[in-house]
Amino acid sequence: MRYLEEGRYEIDTNLVENSIRPTAVGKKNWLFIGHPDAGWRSAVIYSLLITARRYGLDPAKWLEDVLRRIPSATTANLHELLPANWKPQAA
Repeated sequence: MRYLEEGRYEIDTNLVENSIRPTAVGKKNWLFIGHPDAGWRSAVIYSLLITARRYGLDPAKWLEDVLRRIPSATTANLHELLPANWKPQAA
């Protein structure tokens, strides 16, 4: 009923349902992932990749660049590698 009171609300939830579908399908597939810590680690990586996509980045390019830069990163500049702050390194 809120969409009748507020014109900015959508009448359906298709956008939300489409955005969470990969996670909902993945939950069943990742239930038995192997090592007890593997599920948590996979969730962190998956969250970072989805965040990169939401910021309009190519997740593969972002991850490739981040993995190359992590060994030389310091605690002070590690935040620069997060999807919200990431800038491709000049070649």
